[in-house]
Amino acid sequence: MAEKLFKSNQLLSQLRRVVKSEQLVLSVLALVVGAMAGAGTIVFREGILFVQTLTFGSGEEAVHEYLRTLPAWHLIAVPTLGGLFVGVFIYRFLPERRPHGVADVVDAALFHDARMSSRCGIKSAFISAVSLGTGASLGREGPVVHMGASFGAWLARMLHLRRSTARTLLGCGVASAVAASFNAPLAGALFAHEVALGHYALTAFAPIVLASVTGTIITRLYFGADVAFLLPTNEIQSFLEFPAFALLGIAAGITAICVTRGIPVVQNVARAAKIPIWLRPAVGGLVIGVVALEFPQIVGVGYGAMNDALYAAYGWSLLVQLLIVKAAMVTICFGLGYAGGMFSPALFLGAMLGGAFGVAATAVFPDLSSGYGAYTLVGMGAVAAAMLGAPISTTLIIFELSGDYELTIAVMVASVLASIIMDQFQGGSFFTWQLKCRGLTTRWGREVNLLRMMKVADIMKREYEVVGLNEGLPAIQEKLVNAPYSELFVVDEDGRLHGTITLADLRHAAFDREPGDEITAGHVARSKPPVLLRTDSIEKAVRLMEQTGEEHLPVIDDDERRLMVGFVHEKDAMMAYNNALLELQSEDHGGAPPKLF
Repeated sequence: MAEKLFKSNQLLSQLRRVVKSEQLVLSVLALVVGAMAGAGTIVFREGILFVQTLTFGSGEEAVHEYLRTLPAWHLIAVPTLGGLFVGVFIYRFLPERRPHGVADVVDAALFHDARMSSRCGIKSAFISAVSLGTGASLGREGPVVHMGASFGAWLARMLHLRRSTARTLLGCGVASAVAASFNAPLAGALFAHEVALGHYALTAFAPIVLASVTGTIITRLYFGADVAFLLPTNEIQSFLEFPAFALLGIAAGITAICVTRGIPVVQNVARAAKIPIWLRPAVGGLVIGVVALEFPQIVGVGYGAMNDALYAAYGWSLLVQLLIVKAAMVTICFGLGYAGGMFSPALFLGAMLGGAFGVAATAVFPDLSSGYGAYTLVGMGAVAAAMLGAPISTTLIIFELSGDYELTIAVMVASVLASIIMDQFQGGSFFTWQLKCRGLTTRWGREVNLLRMMKVADIMKREYEVVGLNEGLPAIQEKLVNAPYSELFVVDEDGRLHGTITLADLRHAAFDREPGDEITAGHVARSKPPVLLRTDSIEKAVRLMEQTGEEHLPVIDDDERRLMVGFVHEKDAMMAYNNALLELQSEDHGGAPPKLF
């Protein structure tokens, strides 16, 4: 461990000697993370097609037409067996026996000092590629976002960088992955701030943009400059259409709510049916295979079907059917533990919803309608914005894909309304809901989250004065004079905390005793004082101090042994919190160059 620390510090020192500026060092690290995430995105996408070729026999992204030529047993067997492999792999090799994704990135950024496992990132990407390659009706963006973020967190951990720099590199991985997925560098940069980091920080903006551009360049060199979707030419016919776009936004918000609320229903059914965790994806795969016999469009990521919808290849009836069926498949896949993301499913649902809405709007107001394609694109942006909690990023993705300013305004209107509906009636995005299911909340703001991230072990004092349970008054008086903050901690012969003694306690004991009474520390001490564990957050420490009126609290190793290991003073807790707030303020508003470690 010491050798690794020495080597990482030596590497960072050499880099700093070359470039002479911490801002430039951070920029170089951002380029490295951006390149890693961009390359990882390429490998992931090729991995999906490789698995798809092995299992279905086609390496095309628009695979739904080819699937119609397969025999029924093949179409059912591949998702079922793929789901079985996915379930066993997740159960055996992934932490908490569940797939990991964007919510875990938000969790790491807000609650765990941007600490993530790169091994978990690679394993999650691998099993997501298997999921999608064998037909899971989910998306490919979430896994690469998680993988890219884990690369940034890994580099920060290897170089022992400070918390704010680690969060920035985590955001660099996210931005590069999103930009590489959609050929949209600006949207990738803003998505990292809007979703992963949860705020906009000036000091992080330049490195994140560099990483985003790097990821885009790498994927363009490999895949070419083609965008994710082939867009028809769209033109807003009249601003009188905007009420229709607003209605579409409301419908998109309702769609996002229905899908999110459907997932726990599936989970509860699986638990009630006592289906083993490792077997659940196989059950989902069986359902996918059966449904794909009639609707092959729902297999995999679904970009081919989205392009068909953009070019009005589907009628109103099929669009509505695909909307309902895809929503059901997404809830089943997530509810039964498949690995994959929510971005592509949200775009798919939005495409079908927008297309169906556009058909109806064109039929009612043919002279005012901008055509099916425009409504399809607006629907894609609106549902994705509501699901991801990212109206700004989603709007920019549509703008970078279409280059149409007026259409972007329509997407903005629908996205904002959809996000408001989702926020008011669901309490936040899909990722917020996932965190809430784990007992975490993003509602308290960064300041409270910061207190929850900081641990008692980081600020506790390890030098303190103890007195034995049976020691007498002279020993108590002598030790109390030299004790920090004039407080003694009373321990038994095994070092277990019994209580505390202050000058006030000693005065009370002196007045209350009878002449000739023997005074020991056990008699004077206030027994069972409020205590903290080393793993408790500073937020808990501050709250306990407020409730008890204590200025300092003893810290024990665990509730059973109660071995004394230190104490926390209110001043130290407030100082740590204040320093962290100053660091956040520096991130948000710029100022001094960022400190790396």
